[in-house]
Order: sequence, then C-alpha cells, then structure tokens
Amino acid sequence: MQADITLGNLASALSIHAEEATLVAELQSGSEEAFSWLIARYHQPIYSLLARTVRDPADAADLTQDVFVKIFRHIGSFHSESSLRTWIYRIALHEGLNQRRWWRRHKQQEVTIEMETIDCENGEPGRLKEMLVDPGESPYETATHTEARERVESALRQVPEPFRTTLILRDIEGFVYEEVAEMLGVNLGTIKSRLVRGRACLRKLLLADDAERHTAADALRAAAIAGLTEEEAQ
Repeated sequence: MQADITLGNLASALSIHAEEATLVAELQSGSEEAFSWLIARYHQPIYSLLARTVRDPADAADLTQDVFVKIFRHIGSFHSESSLRTWIYRIALHEGLNQRRWWRRHKQQEVTIEMETIDCENGEPGRLKEMLVDPGESPYETATHTEARERVESALRQVPEPFRTTLILRDIEGFVYEEVAEMLGVNLGTIKSRLVRGRACLRKLLLADDAERHTAADALRAAAIAGLTEEEAQ
C-alpha cells in the first residue's frame, strides 16, 4: 500500500512538472493565451500578498500590475531552477521590498501611530490560516467571521519585517519551509526562528486588542447602568 501511495505521488509530481514545463514554453514563445491564464491564476494571490506586505494597501493594485509586466519581460530568463510559482512570488516580494524602501524614504513622516510597528517577544505560536483563508464560507459565516479577519489583518500589518512576510508566505500562502527560504534567500533555521517570533508578536497584538475591547465594553456597560450616554461615558 505504501509503495502504491509513493508511486502515485511521484506520478502526480511528474505530471505537474510536465504541465508547468509546457506552460513555461508557451509563455516564452509569447502566447497571449498562456499569459492570460497566468494572470487569471495568480492575480488575486499576488495582490493579496502585496496588500499585506506593503505599507499602504492602496498601492497593491499598481504593484500587482508591475509584477506581471516584469514576468512578461523576464520569462525568457526563467530556466526552472525553482517552480514557476516560487519564481513569481520572488518577483512580487522584490517589488514589495522596493515599495517599502520608497515609503521609508518619502512617506515615513506621514505614517500614523496606528501603523507603527512594535518590538516583539518570543512566545507561544498562533495560527493564522483558519482566520485569514476563507474556503467557501456561507454568507452567515462570512458575516460572523468578518470582524475577526479584520482584526487579524490589522494586527498582522503591525508585525515588523521580516517576520510579517515570513508569516504571510508560510501560514497564509501555504508555502513549505524550503520554498519560503528560497524566496527570501535565507536558511531554514532563520525561517523557523522568524515564524516563532512573528507568531508570538501577532498573538501579543491580538491579546492586547482583546483586552482593550473588553475594557471599552466594560466602560460602556457601567455607563449604561449609571444612565449615561456613550458620549458622556467617554
């Protein structure tokens, strides 16, 4: 049975590699159909990645377009040293890094206190994927989880680099450790260390947010008991 499973996995991997090689050949030959398929397949994932990694999410749309322009220009230099997906994400991460550098040079003075990053401590890891990835929720579930996802997204934006990008690639995008290490150009030990610190930071931010929300709710309840309006309570 184990041999059958292993052979099945090998056959699946070979099939995927062959399909990717065919796609790359068509892209390198200038096929508009292949490039249109690539955009349809990767536009939303790349946009989501950039929206989470750059300072201003409003920049993500333009950056996503820049990524596909670079893919189109440089696909001829792709020689399958890594998977096509890894290569595409590496280009996107490079664009995001350039944007963050530009932000620090030109817009840092405009950053509000809510967008400042904080120092983090090591702690118990938390899980992101269940809260940020939405595998076909019902409208009721979507409404129920929207606030939780927004809270996590907000906290995630406060996790400092390089921990935020590592969290996004591993816990949200689902890349394996080796792929994350290849994209970021660091070793596996560094990736695992960044994940521990990033998850601990995110957990700390979420716990602080919970405490703040509970304090505000308690104040409003106390004000209601005292017969005060919300404005008077504040």
